[in-house]
Amino acid sequence: MEEALVALEAKLGYQFRDRELLRRAMTHRSRAFEGTPEETSIGDNEQLEFLGDAILGFIVSEVLVARHPGFPEGRLSKLKAYLVSANYLHEAAQDLGLGEHLFLGRGEELSGGRGKRALLANAMEALMAAMYLDGGIDAVRPFVMHKVLRDFDSARGEDESLVVDYKSALQELTQTLNLPMPRYNVVREEGPEHRKTFTVEARVGAEYMDRAQGTSKKAAGQRAAQHVLTMLMATHQHILHPDGVPTGDDAVKPAAVSP
Repeated sequence: MEEALVALEAKLGYQFRDRELLRRAMTHRSRAFEGTPEETSIGDNEQLEFLGDAILGFIVSEVLVARHPGFPEGRLSKLKAYLVSANYLHEAAQDLGLGEHLFLGRGEELSGGRGKRALLANAMEALMAAMYLDGGIDAVRPFVMHKVLRDFDSARGEDESLVVDYKSALQELTQTLNLPMPRYNVVREEGPEHRKTFTVEARVGAEYMDRAQGTSKKAAGQRAAQHVLTMLMATHQHILHPDGVPTGDDAVKPAAVSP
């Protein structure tokens, strides 16, 4: 167990003074109930999740205001909602390989807990709280900037395809039209490790397909989904808009990513 924590510290780029905080952040309640007496005494990460959510919200707000002083409150709120959402944290946790470091109970392990969206997002929040309690806000800020907001850094907040959830909109539309579920595939990775460009293909059945590039798999996938969504809307406009062809902003209305 100690080796797993040391390996995680290397990924984080931060060494804990009190490693028990890190252990608690990685302990799901299922393990806290089923583990050894020592593990049970440590407790689980639920309270840390609560604190970590507030810490992440503060740092994200701080970054947005500093980077975009001219943005109206509504746009800042939209960006923040995306950056603190469970979807975003889940993908950041996957990039970090956080799942392999979780301490889970047997039932949660068998049910695929290491890949569950909510569980990983919560663990990311707990991790930030543990870092804060161990080293203060200055310990957390670099982690948030480099490990959580790295996709946002490369886009500099200017790419609206990162802020609206075209993947969810495409999935909802395929269900409405009784079409196969969308599938995504990374077809190419180019460039050095710190400045990669990804090409992702989005496909609905055999008929609808498009590719897009981005500085992250997430951004490229959202853009590809946007292209296929537009294609489907145009092809099936007689079904979706029987009274006439949609124009302007009515043509495609993806939902904002929910927090």
